[in-house]
Amino acid sequence: MTKTITFAIMHFSIAFAVTYIITGSFVLGGLVALVEPAVNTVGYVVHEKVWQRFGSAQSAANKVKYVR
Repeated sequence: MTKTITFAIMHFSIAFAVTYIITGSFVLGGLVALVEPAVNTVGYVVHEKVWQRFGSAQSAANKVKYVR
């Protein structure tokens, strides 16, 4: 759990720093630091679902190809 928390802190800090450097705005940096990880989390869940559906099918097709 500690690793997850420290990774989240690092992720928020990087998102804030990059946005602040680009825009010079603390408010925008804070907003991006909060919104980007949330959107990224949703994207990860969608990616996993798509990967399970198509990655599994591809893996099964490759196994059949090598068995023959």
